[in-house]
Amino acid sequence: MTRLRSALLATTMLALPLAAKAQPVTGLYIAGGGGYNYVQGTEDRLAGNARASAVAAGLSTKTELNWENGWVGLGSIGFGFGNGLRAEVEGFYRQNDLHGFSAAGLSTRRNDGKLWQAGAMANVIYDMDLRMFGWANPIFTPYIGGGIGWSHVNADGVRGDFRPGRTQIITADDDDDVFAYQGIAGVAFPLGVPGLSLTAEYRFFGTTKPEVRGTQINAAGVATRSTVSFENFNHSALLGLRYAFNQPRPAPAPIAAPMPAAAPAPARTYLVFFDFDRADLTDRARQIIAEAAQAVSSTGTTRIEVAGHADRSGTPQYNQRLSMRRAEAVAAELTRRGVPRSAMSIQAFGESRPLVPTADGVREPQNRRVEIVLR
Repeated sequence: MTRLRSALLATTMLALPLAAKAQPVTGLYIAGGGGYNYVQGTEDRLAGNARASAVAAGLSTKTELNWENGWVGLGSIGFGFGNGLRAEVEGFYRQNDLHGFSAAGLSTRRNDGKLWQAGAMANVIYDMDLRMFGWANPIFTPYIGGGIGWSHVNADGVRGDFRPGRTQIITADDDDDVFAYQGIAGVAFPLGVPGLSLTAEYRFFGTTKPEVRGTQINAAGVATRSTVSFENFNHSALLGLRYAFNQPRPAPAPIAAPMPAAAPAPARTYLVFFDFDRADLTDRARQIIAEAAQAVSSTGTTRIEVAGHADRSGTPQYNQRLSMRRAEAVAAELTRRGVPRSAMSIQAFGESRPLVPTADGVREPQNRRVEIVLR
């Protein structure tokens, strides 16, 4: 039974560095990524002289723009607060070539030009700690967020040639600055280097309607200037890298040293865990204390160490007092089960000796404990 408990404790200790890899971001970080960008096809209406001409000719005033699949690249710098929340500033660039458009009931036969967008966003993102949902050692961290900012939208060299006999050419080479917004959903995979993660995410990016000036040249060669506004909704899929500069380093796994033949028996350790901000004993805690008390009488233990600990979700002063209450609760239960209090050394370490290294303010169940060491 003792060997089984020792093996389970060793397994827990070896798993802790893996769990630490999925900790929320703490402190300064940088990130970048790139991938696919799709602009939704949009419909609108002709304006100004172009609209008047279409109405006079009995033609439709509807316009429709469609874009080829394009690409997006972005970079950001931000700060993680250690509780899952992050704030960042992002710069981006998106580009899509023209697929085709229609105006006044006519469709283009040949197309040229592109739509490119560049700007800056301010984002707020929340990293979800899967351990709160019962995952013991999550290997990834999902996150969601959103942002607002500014985008420069440029219809660069856009040109469409229509069928002969009616309007011949529509061109646009203009830009506009508009308000931008986006939603973000992604997942981060730690890569084994502290602070370095692979990210995969989806972004919905939209702006208020950009307005660009264009020229319509009819079959007689008469040019008409007009302004066209269009909806701008983007769907992006990206892969990237993120590096956090001061992530907590995982504690090294303990290395078993060879035991000298004449060495005394190793100390026995029993771990008693507590609920968040509590110092009362659960049924499982009483069972573990009973096992420790039985081992004291069966092995002739002469020195018993009772050490209380807390996680980092409160102030250091409060956690120091809480860990002492926990140690006293365990000592009282040992005494009730026949262990002399004079044989115990009772100490409290607060949040100074975590079993799992975490950032300040993080709740960690394995750090809310009392260690009973029999020597």
